[in-house]
Amino acid sequence: MTLGPVEYVLIGFPGNRFKGEIIPALAQLVEAGTIRIIDIVFVKKDADGAMEVFEYDALDEVTDVAEIEGEAGGLLSDEDIAFAAEALEPNCSAALLVWEDRWAAPLADALRNAGGVLIDGERIPHAIVEAAFETLPAGA
Repeated sequence: MTLGPVEYVLIGFPGNRFKGEIIPALAQLVEAGTIRIIDIVFVKKDADGAMEVFEYDALDEVTDVAEIEGEAGGLLSDEDIAFAAEALEPNCSAALLVWEDRWAAPLADALRNAGGVLIDGERIPHAIVEAAFETLPAGA
């Protein structure tokens, strides 16, 4: 089985204001075959910094996640979740997602077959990319 790159994202929601608006966009990516959900967990810190962890099917706001095709569950360890929770400010919640980039599986397979190895990689924050594009001449 060809496996595409697997990545994680930690998406924060200041003020614990997660209402599930990202679920339809996530479902669309899964249905299109762009990504495959491997695991998803929700972490919440109250105003005092006490942490709660919820599986994707335990929150009313995200019941639609259960409808998204994937293997959600089992990959993230307690240590992974605790590490992610450290990044959260009090009165903040986050979705910790692990997914396979299915769109990149053929390229990843070709790179492996060619003897290529990933030396480094990083997601460039949106604000940095946006600022860089603003410095380009019009029409570039």
